[in-house]
Amino acid sequence: MIPTIRHQALTLAALLFAFALLIPDFSASQTPSGEEILQRIDENISSDNRVFTSQMIIHGRRGSRTILSKSWAVGEEKSYSEYLAPAREKGTKMLKLEDMLWMYSPFADRIIQISGHMLRQSVMGSDLSYEDMMEDSKLTRHYAATVTGDTTIDERSCWKLELTARTEDVAYHSRKLCVDKERYIPLREELFAKSGKLLKILELKDIKQIKNRWYPGRMIFKDVLKTGGGTEFVIESIEFDVEIPEYIFSKASLKK
Repeated sequence: MIPTIRHQALTLAALLFAFALLIPDFSASQTPSGEEILQRIDENISSDNRVFTSQMIIHGRRGSRTILSKSWAVGEEKSYSEYLAPAREKGTKMLKLEDMLWMYSPFADRIIQISGHMLRQSVMGSDLSYEDMMEDSKLTRHYAATVTGDTTIDERSCWKLELTARTEDVAYHSRKLCVDKERYIPLREELFAKSGKLLKILELKDIKQIKNRWYPGRMIFKDVLKTGGGTEFVIESIEFDVEIPEYIFSKASLKK
């Protein structure tokens, strides 16, 4: 018996339907896992090394002041910063080696180790603490993440993430992030103590593409426990994966 055209069409439709049942429903898996999002954030923010100049604009109750610095960093373990202006801060230097932090003051001509409760103190009256300056680790190393929904920040579609610390050696026990869905960069963060108390809010602005990564040109920190208008951290120039002399990361370099 020769099959009719109608019978052939019905058979083809049945085959297509059966084949469709074998194909995974990708629409249900469009949202990546929290771990995948953190991995992409780390790829944007982290680097083998970097050199950058920046302005820290501190908006206090009585006005604003700007501090210019240059920094060198290798991975997560080493960083060195020298303050260039204004005259009051010029020549101040900071050195981080793993979990140790030292500061050199040209006026006192001495090197001070910053440790213990001192790490929670403000850096030059800003909304950043020394702990904030120390924290440069990959998020995937210290936090577990859960996607809790989506939202819009600065007209960008974002995932909402909740992060909980896996380890104790972090400045913030939990964090809430709004992450750009296309560029995988946080646009807003809320940082919490172990008690659940909100400590700081961070906004990332002026996102730019630098080679194969997205990176913020400006970050706004607000310590919610302090008065004042917050602290802006503006990247004037930045280079990734450049050669940095090893001697920079030594205590001897602090007094040079």
